[in-house]
Amino acid sequence: MTLNINKFPHNEALTQQLTERVGSILSAAVAERGHGYLVVSGGRTPISFFEQLAQQELPWAQITVLLADDRWLPISHEASNEGLVRKHLLQHQAASATLVSLLTAHDTPAEGLAELNEKLAGLPRFDAVILGMGEDGHTASLFPESRQLAEGMNTDNPAVAVTPLHAPYERISLSKSRLLNTQLLFFHLVGNAKATVLAQALQENSQLPASVFLQQSQVPVEVMLAAPEE
Repeated sequence: MTLNINKFPHNEALTQQLTERVGSILSAAVAERGHGYLVVSGGRTPISFFEQLAQQELPWAQITVLLADDRWLPISHEASNEGLVRKHLLQHQAASATLVSLLTAHDTPAEGLAELNEKLAGLPRFDAVILGMGEDGHTASLFPESRQLAEGMNTDNPAVAVTPLHAPYERISLSKSRLLNTQLLFFHLVGNAKATVLAQALQENSQLPASVFLQQSQVPVEVMLAAPEE
């Protein structure tokens, strides 16, 4: 397993380093293969990263962005991950990037899943996947105790429909197999609470969903953690 834990004294330092690394990865991908593929996560944590990355002079017209997961909501809803990415990332220099939506016109993610899996099936290996982690140890929308967790961890399909037990809104999530089909996997974590969960997820017998990604040997993992020492 290639796992590096990069610790930063504050979020600004993390954001700068993550922006530089992701920008370099995407530029190299476009130079080598003509296109780059980036998977990002929603929530409050990545907003400053999105805004800084959007200002970088990258070959954005040759870069495709996807979300690791999304809530089944209109993009105008304040809890929509796609709405967040459109507002904070696909701006400025990054306005010419291509966004592959995880949403369809169906009423539920279960109804839209077949169409979405067909759309995602043709995508190549990602260049970078950036995941977050909840205080319950979930990542993407792969929640502990979810009835769909086993499917999300074991299916060969790119996506899975999820109804969380303890979180709002129905979800669509990329599956473990699709998320690990990448050159490099990042975990973007901010705060001492996340540092505590990270320590739990790295324990040998951890059953947290994030542990599956942190402890696998298929893809190198870079943990970017901003958690001031208490």
